[in-house]
Amino acid sequence: MDFLFATLQQTIAAYAWPLFRISSMLMVMAIFGASTTPTRVRLLMAVAITVAVAPMLPPMPQADLLSIESTFITIQQILIGVAMGFVSLMLMQIFVLTGQIIGMQTSLGFASMVDPSSGQQTPVVGNFFLVLTTLIFLSVDGHLVMLRMLIASFDTVPVSTSGLEVGTYKQIGEWGAYMFGAALTMSLSSIIALLIINLSFGVMTRAAPQLNIFAIGFPVTMIGGLIILWLTLDQIMSHFDEVWQAAQVLLCDIAGLQCKLDGVP
Repeated sequence: MDFLFATLQQTIAAYAWPLFRISSMLMVMAIFGASTTPTRVRLLMAVAITVAVAPMLPPMPQADLLSIESTFITIQQILIGVAMGFVSLMLMQIFVLTGQIIGMQTSLGFASMVDPSSGQQTPVVGNFFLVLTTLIFLSVDGHLVMLRMLIASFDTVPVSTSGLEVGTYKQIGEWGAYMFGAALTMSLSSIIALLIINLSFGVMTRAAPQLNIFAIGFPVTMIGGLIILWLTLDQIMSHFDEVWQAAQVLLCDIAGLQCKLDGVP
């Protein structure tokens, strides 16, 4: 009887702990972790992926499912999945911040709508960049690359009570600074162009004080912002490729994988 109970526990553990890691990443991951994705769909995806990959994973640790050790193992699997999914979320927020910076500088920030990923009111330019980045992320199979890394992490970061190292969490925190720096770099040309426009209106107002700067400058600044936004889109693919490569390197560091030059393990 004890033998049957131990076998049953190992069978449950072989699917339960991978399910925790996979479902945690899908819970936080961009697109799939958004509030617009139904919870049932997300859960069914996690179960389907777990059932497909569980037979190929390394053996699970011999631990009682109702013990303290099992609780710590479960927490570690959740942390690993959340850490990997959070990287894709920061990747998307780089372009959202870029759109918000451009929108505020071009007076287009007055128009706002609900962000489908967070449910908060954000400038419409930021949402435009979010939708565009989401389409690019799916077109380059970014979600499949992340799933591949997650499944490969079961070999490099096995299911145990140890989990990720402290330095890995530090890398994730430092990547937050990279997120703000990348967003500023992408919007820097737009900021400079709009600054030149505003300086031109300042000189014009100084030369002809009778001109109403608010009646003339606001529509010209908005039209100039639309033109600058159009010109910015020409380089968005190269920016996305650079940021996505950096995100893949971070994902490889989290999963303990040896990355190739293209960032894919």
